[in-house]
Amino acid sequence: MQSYRFIVIGHVQGVYYRKNIQENATKERFCGYVKNLQDGTVEACVTCDESRLEPFLAILQKGSPNSIVKDIKQFHCDEFFTKDFEIRY
Repeated sequence: MQSYRFIVIGHVQGVYYRKNIQENATKERFCGYVKNLQDGTVEACVTCDESRLEPFLAILQKGSPNSIVKDIKQFHCDEFFTKDFEIRY
C-alpha cells in the first residue's frame, strides 16, 4: 500500500465537496482525509493499493452536485492512514 496526496482545483469550496468525498470514500472503505486549503483548492490524502487509485480518483472527480473539478494534481504522501476517512479543518 502507498499513500497519495491530491490537490483538487476548480469550484470545490462552499459546495459540500468535502462532505461528499468523505461519505463516498467511507462507503468504499478508503482511509485518509480531505480538507480545504486557503487558496480555494481542496487537499485529499489516501492510503490504498495502486489498483484502488482509479476508483478514488473517480470519487474526487465526481465531487458534489454543485462542484466543478477542473484539475487534480497527484503527489506522493509520507503519512500512512489506517482508520476512517475524515474531514480535516
